[in-house]
Amino acid sequence: MSNQTMGDKELIDDSISSQKQIESNYSTFANECVNPSLRTDFLNILKEEHDIQADLFTEMQKRGWYQTKAADQNEVAQAKQKYSTML
Repeated sequence: MSNQTMGDKELIDDSISSQKQIESNYSTFANECVNPSLRTDFLNILKEEHDIQADLFTEMQKRGWYQTKAADQNEVAQAKQKYSTML
């Protein structure tokens, strides 16, 4: 039997993956809920779960474990133009 443990990077990465699944579930629950009060509760929980995921993402970025590139401004402008016609 191997005695391997997960490091901080693997733990946070796994937590982010778990948060995405949790968020998906709460989104479905809120969308399919007919009781307005319960729907509001699900939406509040969903926001809290999004906040947790954002905190985990920020922590990974601070540690240099999740690098993102700056958005190309031409691509941003093209996307804005493309999707503004859908409104």
